[in-house]
Amino acid sequence: MDSRSEISSFLTSRRAKLTPEQAGVPLYSGSRRVPGLRREEVAHLAGVSVDYYARLERGKISGASREVMEAIARALQLDEDERDHLLDLARLTQRRSPRRKLSNRTTVRPGIQRVLDSIEAPAFVQNARLDRLASNRIGRALYSLPEDGSRDRFNYAHYLFLDARAPRFHRDFDTAKHNVVALLHAATARDPYDKELIHIIGTLSTQSEEFRALWASHDVFRYRSGAKMLTHCAVGDLEFGYESFELSTDPGLVMLVYTVEPGSPTADAMRILASWTAPTIHAHGR
Repeated sequence: MDSRSEISSFLTSRRAKLTPEQAGVPLYSGSRRVPGLRREEVAHLAGVSVDYYARLERGKISGASREVMEAIARALQLDEDERDHLLDLARLTQRRSPRRKLSNRTTVRPGIQRVLDSIEAPAFVQNARLDRLASNRIGRALYSLPEDGSRDRFNYAHYLFLDARAPRFHRDFDTAKHNVVALLHAATARDPYDKELIHIIGTLSTQSEEFRALWASHDVFRYRSGAKMLTHCAVGDLEFGYESFELSTDPGLVMLVYTVEPGSPTADAMRILASWTAPTIHAHGR
């Protein structure tokens, strides 16, 4: 990833999305040539010179202090994910050698699998590339994976954009695709030297026009909590919340746990699904 080009595209895209009304910038008569803020307006809001901001927007931010980058983030009204992404990009330009990679391991420790297995709701572990590495039993049933875990590992981004089953499974399909691309975009700034991540992005860019369009929007996103709307082939429409937990013992891995409202149709459907996947217990007589 060319960090200068990425910074330039990111700042330009955020400036184009922020209207003068949103920023509280006075409007004067005459037409505006840009849909969002002008460079000089961002510079004024951030308290820097126009020439200096223009330099930053060209990706030349070597030597820029954290305070300046924070001021730019406030001027552009970046949300927390966008602000973190900008700071990650700034660190890339100021780093003389590649940072040690985060763990993007392809298996989970037995202790993590035991934690998954102790959770009654669907639960999964994945890395920053969105490789889903492990699931519990009800999670496998939800995604129609073999009970023995033999196909736990699959790439969620590849699944969403290139698997014909994905549109039927996701009732929030457009939101899911947008979030997945935004997750990958944020991941590139944290670990731009991950060759497998680069390969995944390259494959999807080559094979999916929609992925390319979403990638060009430069939106970023990090898992925290949210909602999932799915349709299972056996139990019908399902509505989940989800919570995410970064694994402090395995940097780069995240545990996702789907939550269900008690007494809801989804809760009833999940009880049915769980009963179908419950392990068979054999009684032994004496």
